[in-house]
Amino acid sequence: MTKTRLYIVRHGKTMFNTIGRAQGWSDTPLTKEGELGIHELGLGLATSGLEFKQAYSSDSGRTIQTMGILLEDLHLTGKIPYQMDKRIREWCFGSFDGAYDGDLFFGIMPRIFNVEHVHQLSLAEMAEGLVEIDTAGWAEGWEKLSSRILEGFSEIAQKMEQDGGGDVLIVSHGMTIGTLAYLIDGSRPHGLQNGSVTVVNYDNGVFSIDRIGDMSYREKGAKLMEAQSE
Repeated sequence: MTKTRLYIVRHGKTMFNTIGRAQGWSDTPLTKEGELGIHELGLGLATSGLEFKQAYSSDSGRTIQTMGILLEDLHLTGKIPYQMDKRIREWCFGSFDGAYDGDLFFGIMPRIFNVEHVHQLSLAEMAEGLVEIDTAGWAEGWEKLSSRILEGFSEIAQKMEQDGGGDVLIVSHGMTIGTLAYLIDGSRPHGLQNGSVTVVNYDNGVFSIDRIGDMSYREKGAKLMEAQSE
């Protein structure tokens, strides 16, 4: 059986990413810069010899838009199965969706836990802290959050393995990808870049991380685009 590998892309740069707002379950479209970055990634992936058999994204507009660009650049639009799965959405920031990152992550959250920096907190503490400050009651506690993320990616991987294995293209979100990495081996990646690729292997029910936040595909595509424009 062919090895099962998940190529998990963080969506392209959006309006909220650009102005430093927490996006969560709220949504803004990719900027022109964000679209260009995903075209770079698409070209880099297209010239890397990878053959994707299936595609998945969250049901957020920014991941759907990103996947649309990638499938077009890979000449796979309509040629491979593509599904949306709400379980691989970003964290929900509840009433703080759309708030400035600085206010939420470097102001309110550190004050709640009396730490200097939010990165001193565990992911579980962050999740429970969001529940505490969310006046809308939408934020998910750690158990619910981590379970739905792991369940979503696990089901994708299991289906791929049952279908004979191979490479699957997935577009998800920065904190969601970071949470999956943490659940696999305790990794705590910070600031995954838009258009980065995290590669995860799956073998008989067990995940292992190949690499996190790889920018080499996008960098390769950028060089190719630059050469084509000369």
